[in-house]
Amino acid sequence: MLLRVTVLTVVLLGLVAFSILLAKVTLTPSPASEGIVTSNLRPGRSLRQYAEDYTFLAACKQAGGNVLLGVPFGLLLPFLVPRRLRMFSMTLLTAAAMVLVELVQGALVTGRAFDIDDVILNTSGALLGYFLLGRRISHSYHAHAHTPRAEAVEREAEPKATERKTPFRSKAKTPTKAGAKKKTGTPKAGTTKAGTPARGTTKAKEPVETGARTGSTRLPKARGSSGRPTAGAAQPGSGRALLDRLRRR
Repeated sequence: MLLRVTVLTVVLLGLVAFSILLAKVTLTPSPASEGIVTSNLRPGRSLRQYAEDYTFLAACKQAGGNVLLGVPFGLLLPFLVPRRLRMFSMTLLTAAAMVLVELVQGALVTGRAFDIDDVILNTSGALLGYFLLGRRISHSYHAHAHTPRAEAVEREAEPKATERKTPFRSKAKTPTKAGAKKKTGTPKAGTTKAGTPARGTTKAKEPVETGARTGSTRLPKARGSSGRPTAGAAQPGSGRALLDRLRRR
């Protein structure tokens, strides 16, 4: 901030001093050349006159003086114009200022006239000063002056960018206690928690056959030495079994 204020103060003071010098050079009356000087609206007419009618030193003094008057514009204006289209803005401002000066000369100052070649030479001097020195120093100034502001803007933009990138996650609703009880329930007998039937938990029911159906208890089948029922063994309750009992008696 201090650097920016200091540079802008120096630039403004330089512009004021240059304006005073420009007014003294261009707006000073010249009664001796009142009948000689005429207005010029054709580009290049005065330059041809310098080459034909003036000596080499006089022509260099006349043309070089107009070029030097435009150099301060190329050194000071880049500090005040924005970074984008800096050269175009500086050139346009210089041309507008010099056109205004030439109009004042032709309308109010004795022995002065409007000359479009002076505007061209002044603008060329501004471009020369800009390319020689003005571009470098103005670029370094803008880089140092606007770096903290750019960093602050980037820091503010980073959280916003991260918020846009992260997707919105909806929180899963946790089931209530009553709902959990309803969903889980009590496991049925013979099944595990996963719902699969338990192995070996239930005992096979052995049918108990009583003599209520037949009126008497059933005797076990006669089995041989190998444990299998012998062929032809008499079944209890049959007629053959009764005959066997009578023979034994």
